[in-house]
Amino acid sequence: MYMNRSLYLLFSLILFSTVAFAQITAPDADGNAFTQYPEFSETDNIFVFCSADTLAQNGSLTVTTTLSGTKTFLWEKYNEQTASFEFYSQEIIDAESNEITNLADGCYRATVTSGTTTDVFRAWVFNNWILADAEVVDSNCETFRLSGSFKSAKLTYYDLSSNAEVELQKTINIEWYEGDTRWSTNLNFQVFDPPTEDTEYTLQVFDQFGCEGISDVLYESMITEAGFTADPVEGEAPLTVTFTNTSENGTPGYYEWFFYRDIDEIKREAERGGEVDSIMLIAYDDAPVYTFENSGSYMVKLVSKHITESFTCVDTFTFENYFVADTSFIVAANVFTPNTGDPINDDFKIKFWSMKSLEITIVNRWGRTVHHWQSGDIMDPENARVESVWDGRIGGRYASPGVYYWNAYGVGRDGRTQSKRGFVHLFRGRD
Repeated sequence: MYMNRSLYLLFSLILFSTVAFAQITAPDADGNAFTQYPEFSETDNIFVFCSADTLAQNGSLTVTTTLSGTKTFLWEKYNEQTASFEFYSQEIIDAESNEITNLADGCYRATVTSGTTTDVFRAWVFNNWILADAEVVDSNCETFRLSGSFKSAKLTYYDLSSNAEVELQKTINIEWYEGDTRWSTNLNFQVFDPPTEDTEYTLQVFDQFGCEGISDVLYESMITEAGFTADPVEGEAPLTVTFTNTSENGTPGYYEWFFYRDIDEIKREAERGGEVDSIMLIAYDDAPVYTFENSGSYMVKLVSKHITESFTCVDTFTFENYFVADTSFIVAANVFTPNTGDPINDDFKIKFWSMKSLEITIVNRWGRTVHHWQSGDIMDPENARVESVWDGRIGGRYASPGVYYWNAYGVGRDGRTQSKRGFVHLFRGRD
């Protein structure tokens, strides 16, 4: 049954408090128990000392007496081979207590003599240790296993009447931690959805006396998680998008970017039947900048890889929205006012969107061409959305006020031919 370590410590304190007035004590002990001799009618204290290794001798005992004057403190240790107590140490002093330290496992008997008065006390000492070992096994792209093992001191005492061997039972508890987070109480367990970064796990094995063994193990991640952000996600064609790779634990130089064709174009081909190749381009780049030349709605997927000698782990990320390069259009104002004494609205401007090429012809009311403007390869959408195509001059001189007509012709990034016409009123002040 699992018990929290803080409860064990509280349990130990309670036990210590019950023997606070005993004549033989172990103030430095980490835990306490009592013998359960099969035949011997008395009960002795068992003092447990936690040790870091199998050879440590941390035990200590103190005998305290109310006898006055000079006293003989005789210490003996039980020998299970001969089933008898044998001399361990002796000291004759005028003191109320006497301590022995660096004790090995066993039962110690203290005989305190003053004159004709003798007091005898016993206690068992155990140096208790737990050695834990943790390792990562069966690691692959999907999971890994934390495997633990431990060894613990066997605490054995003997019936003082029959010399029968008795084992002091220990409750062993297992805890796995990642930092302060407890993961499991099983010695071996499987970890699914492994982390994308190297992670240290701690195996802690402890008993009711507060003795523990700790082992740390480093999981070296082979997992990658693909991801990216992009800006902008929509706008005029040509639409240039900067992709920022946010993938975790990917191997540089092994990223694959899949740029798919316009979704409407894919659907049209699918409706006609036959095999459809939906991929427009595969780019091998850590963080590309890509231009969608034509209008449409495009999907982009990133494949991230983490490559080791044994495995190539792969993860994919598809952007949740389409990248939209808008369809083309042309529109123009119907009034402009060159040379009116202010710089406002001095030029006749055409506003257009997602155009690849554009040609503007302006004629007067009699059909005579007064101005011509064209651009054969519009590549800068930020500066090409509005163009000043006429400053209101004909042959270097300001044109007469009145109504003029414009014809626009061009090819959009969506492949469509755009043809628009309209009129514009020219107003101006005196020359």
